[in-house]
Amino acid sequence: MSVFGDVPQAPPVAVFKLSADFREDNHPQKVNLGVGAYRTDDSQPWVLPVVKKVERLIVEDTSLNHEYLPILGLPEFRSAASKVALGEDSPAVKEGRVGGVQSLGGTGALRIGAEFLRRWHNGVNNTATPVYVSAPTWANHNGVFADAGFKDIRPYRYWNGAKRGLDLRGLLDDLEQAPEGSIFVLHACAHNPTGTDPNQGQWRQIAEIMKNRNLFVFFDSAYQGFASGSLEKDAWAIRFFVSQGFELFVAQSFSKNFGLYNERVGNLTVVARDGDNLGRILSQMEKIVRTTWSNPPSQGARIVSKTLNCPQLFAEWQDNVKTMADRVLLMRDQLKLKLLSLGTPGTWDHITQQIGMFSFTGLNPNQVAYMIKEKHVYLMANGRINMCGLTSKNLDYVAQSIHDAVTQVQ
Repeated sequence: MSVFGDVPQAPPVAVFKLSADFREDNHPQKVNLGVGAYRTDDSQPWVLPVVKKVERLIVEDTSLNHEYLPILGLPEFRSAASKVALGEDSPAVKEGRVGGVQSLGGTGALRIGAEFLRRWHNGVNNTATPVYVSAPTWANHNGVFADAGFKDIRPYRYWNGAKRGLDLRGLLDDLEQAPEGSIFVLHACAHNPTGTDPNQGQWRQIAEIMKNRNLFVFFDSAYQGFASGSLEKDAWAIRFFVSQGFELFVAQSFSKNFGLYNERVGNLTVVARDGDNLGRILSQMEKIVRTTWSNPPSQGARIVSKTLNCPQLFAEWQDNVKTMADRVLLMRDQLKLKLLSLGTPGTWDHITQQIGMFSFTGLNPNQVAYMIKEKHVYLMANGRINMCGLTSKNLDYVAQSIHDAVTQVQ
C-alpha cells in the first residue's frame, strides 16, 4: 500500500484542459478561443522584436554571470517595474515609500502579497480578515488567497449579465457593506474574464468609499499597455488611488505586455505610508520569499529591466505593445460587425465596449457546449473568449458559429 493511497485525483485546470482538448481535435476549422496568450493573425505566438533585440544584448554582455540575485530580486528591474505602474513622476516614488518584490509572474506577486497580508494585516496571523474578489474573477484569485490561509473569501458584485456590463450599484453597495479593514482585489484594467472596466468617474466613486471604509486595495495589473495600447491609460486607476493617499499592493505581470509567458516575470509593487514603514514591510517580504523560492530567476527580469531603463528600447517596446493592442481592438470591431451583418439576435455592443484580451460574450453553458461539440470552437464554459484567437481567416467561421449557437440553442 502506498502512503499516498488516499490522495484523490484533482480536477484539471479548466483552461489547460480546454487547450488539450483542442490539440486532440482533428477538425480542419477548429479554433482555440480559450488560451490566455497573444496570437498573431496567423495564430502563432509573437516574440516581440524589442525582446529579440534585448536578448542579443544580454548574450553579448560578458559581465553577466549566473550568481544568485538578491532575495527581493534584481534592483533595477524592481524599481523600473514600479515606476511603470505608478508613473515616473509619482510623488510616492519621489518620497521613497515605494518598493518592489520580483516574483514568479503575476501569480507569484499575488501569493507573496497574500501571504504577507495574512501574517500582518489587521493584526498578526489574522486569517479571519475578509478578502473580496469580483464575481466573476480570474479563477486563481480564490485559490491563491485560500492557499495563503485566508478563511473568509467573498465575492463582490461586478458583472451585470442582463445588461452585459458593470454592476456599479451592486459593487458600490458591497463596498459599503464590507467590514472595515477588508481586502479587495481589484483588476487594474482589462478585467478578467469580462473585459469590462469602470470608467474614471466610477473609479473615483469606488476609491471614495474604500477610503471612507478603510478597505485595503490589492490591484492585479496583468495587462498594462496591452489593453488600450497606452501605459498611462491602463494604469490610471492605480495612480489615482495612490494620489488619494492609499497604502496598497500592485501585482504586476509582464507575461502579456512583453510576451514573456514562460519566463515568469512579475513584480509586487508596495506603496507604503512612509519610507520607514516600507523598509519593515520589505524585510518581512524577504522572509516570505526566502522560504518560497529563495531567489528569483534572472533572464526575464534582465530583459524587462534593460528595456524599461533604456529610452530607445522603452519607446520600441511601447510601439510593440500598441501593435498587439491594436490587433485586439480590430478583432473586436470586426466580430461585432460580422454578428450585426448576420442579424444575430441580441445586442453586441458589449464586444467593443469591453477592453483587453478577453470578452464575456454572453453565451450560456449550453451554447458554449454547442460551439465546442458541433463547431469545434473552443471557449470557456462561462462564455469568455480570447480575442487574440480570432484572425482574418477564422473570423467569418467564428461569427457564423456564434450566430448558430444563439439561434439554435437555448
